[in-house]
Amino acid sequence: MIDLYFWPTPNGWKATIMLEECELDYRVIPVDIGGGDQFRPEFLRVSPNNRMPAIVDHAPVDGGEPISVFESGAILEYLGDKTGKFLPRDPRKRSHVLQWVHWQMANLGRMMGNANHFKNYAKNLVSDESQLEYARKRFTGECERLAGVMDGQLSIHQYLGGAEYSIADIISWPWATLLGNLFGDEVWQEFGNLARWREQLRERALLEKGFQKCRELGEREISEEEAGKRRELLFNQTNEKVRSAREEALKQSAGPVSE
Repeated sequence: MIDLYFWPTPNGWKATIMLEECELDYRVIPVDIGGGDQFRPEFLRVSPNNRMPAIVDHAPVDGGEPISVFESGAILEYLGDKTGKFLPRDPRKRSHVLQWVHWQMANLGRMMGNANHFKNYAKNLVSDESQLEYARKRFTGECERLAGVMDGQLSIHQYLGGAEYSIADIISWPWATLLGNLFGDEVWQEFGNLARWREQLRERALLEKGFQKCRELGEREISEEEAGKRRELLFNQTNEKVRSAREEALKQSAGPVSE
C-alpha cells in the first residue's frame, strides 16, 4: 500500500495519474494547501519542502522499511522503477524520457504556475494593476514558448519521450492541458501537434481516472474572507512562518523521514 499526500492540483494529478496507470493500491491523505496542512510536522517529515504531492511506500521492492518520496518528478521515477512501467530500462531511451521529465519540472510547471498566479491571483494582492503588467507578459510569453517546444517535439514523435507513452507524458499533461485556461481555446489551433497529444492521452481510461481523483476536495464553496486568508497562506510563506513546524518535525522520532 502507498500513502499519497495529495490535493487536486496539476502537481497532485501527476501522482494520481501515475498510480492509476501503474494499477497500484494507494490511499489518499488530503493535504489542504489553503488550510495549512502542508505545515503540519507529520507532513514535513515526509515532505520537508512543505509541498505536495508526496508518497510513503509501505511495500518497497527491497522488502525493508517504508520509503518516503517527495517532489513529483522523483515520485514518478520511483514508481516507474518500482513497477517497470512507463520508464524504459534501455539507457538511451531512459535518458531521453528523463530529459523531458526534468524539462517539465524546471520549465513548464514553474512557468505555468507563475503565469496563472499573476493573471488570476495577484490582482487580489496588489492595488495597482500596472505593477502586474511585466510579470504577466514575462510568464505568459514563456508559457507560449514552452508550448512551441512541446509542439515541435510532438511533430516528430508520438509522445514527448519518443515512440512510447512514458512518465514524460504523465508529468507534463496535467499542466499542458490547462494551456487553454491561460490562452483560450485558440492555443490548440496554433499548436496542433500538442492538441493531438492532449486529446490522445485524455482517451486513456486510467489517466482520466487519476485526473478526476478526489476533485471534490477542491470544490468546496468558501467565503471571500476565507479565500483571502488562503491566499495569504499560500503566497506569503517565509522561513520564519514554517520554522516552528520544521523544528517540531525534526523532534519527532516515529515514522519515515526523507533523507
